[in-house]
Amino acid sequence: MKRLLVTLAVLFAIVFTARAQWDLDEKYASDLVKSGSVAPDFKMKTVEGKTLSLKPYKSRYVVLDFWASWCPDCRKDMYNVQRMYRTFHPYGVEFIGISMDTDAAAWKKAIARYGLAYPQVSELVKFHDSKIAALYGVKWLPSMVLIDSQGKVMLSTVLSYKMERTLTELMAQKHPVPVNGATDSLTLTGSKGKLAAVIQKPVLTSGEKVPMAIIMHGFTGNKEERLLRLIADSLQSHGIASIRFDFNGHGHSEGRFEDMTVPNEIEDAKMVYEYVAALPYVAASRIALVGHSQGGVVAAMTAGELGSPRVAAVALLAPAAVLRDDAIRGNTMGARYNPLDPPKSVPLFGGHNLGAGYIRSAFTLPIYETAARYSGPASIIHGTADRVVPYTYGERFHEQWKNSEWHLLEYFDHGFTQNMYRVAGLTSEFLTRTLGK
Repeated sequence: MKRLLVTLAVLFAIVFTARAQWDLDEKYASDLVKSGSVAPDFKMKTVEGKTLSLKPYKSRYVVLDFWASWCPDCRKDMYNVQRMYRTFHPYGVEFIGISMDTDAAAWKKAIARYGLAYPQVSELVKFHDSKIAALYGVKWLPSMVLIDSQGKVMLSTVLSYKMERTLTELMAQKHPVPVNGATDSLTLTGSKGKLAAVIQKPVLTSGEKVPMAIIMHGFTGNKEERLLRLIADSLQSHGIASIRFDFNGHGHSEGRFEDMTVPNEIEDAKMVYEYVAALPYVAASRIALVGHSQGGVVAAMTAGELGSPRVAAVALLAPAAVLRDDAIRGNTMGARYNPLDPPKSVPLFGGHNLGAGYIRSAFTLPIYETAARYSGPASIIHGTADRVVPYTYGERFHEQWKNSEWHLLEYFDHGFTQNMYRVAGLTSEFLTRTLGK
């Protein structure tokens, strides 16, 4: 009984923590100025003693960042805010830092410490006495408010990733990245029949050879997922070709999902690799593998089997190396079974059936052991709020691969729905830097 109570307590803590992460706005942003309302103007002193108001920012997008040097969450989030400023200010988005500090020296020291380049203002009064905090309904730090070019509130939040996502999507609409080149649909030979695929390539000059990225989806996914398309578009705009395809039993490819296993998906990936390596416009020495979720496991293991000379770079997005442990526990995506004697098939969500072959192969799958044979550059991206694959499984790849970089995104889930543009950008930037144009 005692063990049961402890287990229930742990589960409750996990659920509560997960919910708390997702409900921060619901809990702490309820009093912030509402979207659609006119942003209240103000007059406040900058750190240099000048008076600042919203009037000079008319017709521009403005982010108000409410913070304080004494606020631990503010200090933790400061680098995110700085990154947003560096990213979006060139596009005309203005930032104003509004401090709840009472000590001028501490305020100035924090500005210098974090290298805050955008205007900073403060009343230098206690939080509960702040007129600007009352004006904007700020009761939690940090808080952020986005004002549109019409002077109306567009977003109020205590979560910086929401602000970044909104700004990213807004700028993507207003300043779309030109994607020039060709997009071709085709079919390739795979391990269980024909594979449906899409190739995107930049504008090519006669005889030119460009890098190629092979992009792989996850369990029950397909090549048309938004994240994968964003990566392909970004790569194309940077002069890198890509191919994304449906694994056997997925999307428009042949084969039954029930017959799908990680080993035969690796065979699919190898066959796609051989196809693109032979294309006349592909630089065979600059082929990268990109995979999300189970596709990340396939990418890592394929890289290990092909070896570093043949694979120039690897990018893993929430790699689902947990699938082996799930099989050992007899629980794959909520479907339960006896791992020592699996049935012929196990019903899954979406009308899929998990085959016994998948379970048996996953049970002994040498994921990290195989991946260890790859020694080239790699990028691993994972989210702290991933409830499908704990980020420690991605972190293990980083620890194993000495030539890798690690991006742990706070509050991001398994599908990176918080900001797919950011993940696509990180992936594209890594591959452009590693493979060259």
